[in-house]
Amino acid sequence: MARVRVGLFVTCLVDLMRPRIGFAALKLLETAGCEVIVPESQTCCGQPAWNSGDAPGAVALAKKTIAEFEGFDYVVSPSGSCGDHIRTEYPTLLAAEPEWRDRATALASRTYELTDFLVTVLKVGSVPGDHEGSITYHDSCTGLRSMGIKQQPRALLATMKGVELREMNGCEECCGFGGTFSVKFGEVSAAIAERKCDNVLASGARAVVGGDLGCLLNIEGKLRRMGDENTKVLHVAEILAGDA
Repeated sequence: MARVRVGLFVTCLVDLMRPRIGFAALKLLETAGCEVIVPESQTCCGQPAWNSGDAPGAVALAKKTIAEFEGFDYVVSPSGSCGDHIRTEYPTLLAAEPEWRDRATALASRTYELTDFLVTVLKVGSVPGDHEGSITYHDSCTGLRSMGIKQQPRALLATMKGVELREMNGCEECCGFGGTFSVKFGEVSAAIAERKCDNVLASGARAVVGGDLGCLLNIEGKLRRMGDENTKVLHVAEILAGDA
């Protein structure tokens, strides 16, 4: 029986800021039996351009991504935010061009966030990681509200005997990042981030874990500015793969 062919959409932030998340995602997918391909020409999904009002730029990047990934059985990304942009926005972006709209819709139906793919499609019951310690989980806004990512990462973490999940207050509340929001509304973003970090610290967990690197960079930066040098900030893929 042929293995499932997965195109791994790494994301800009992972590629530039923490590549080990991409390698952790690769490890998880290959351990689950997938044939994983990482198209070298991939760049951005176009979400920052779309959110900033650059529709032509967003359309160009959408077409580029579709052409690079439509040959795979599935597209998987370690980001609910980028995964949602491909799944939800591409058909809308390309609605005026029937051929591209249909290609976008077809790709959207095969696009998943990493933990959702592992749980929903592959029915994974164990992971290669052996992390030890207490963690608290931050639910990223887009992954939670648009992609329905909530129980999937927790179900995978629950298979790890050494992991103790300590849910923080406000785990579903925004961390203040919001992409360009944190740049346009810096003071508001900082206040939201401080509230999130207060909740992280109050949980008593040794690490805060999430599924979107943008959120994690924002949380880590605020924790360090608040004087906390001990709390680890990790992507869920790093924990699950044992690469933390």
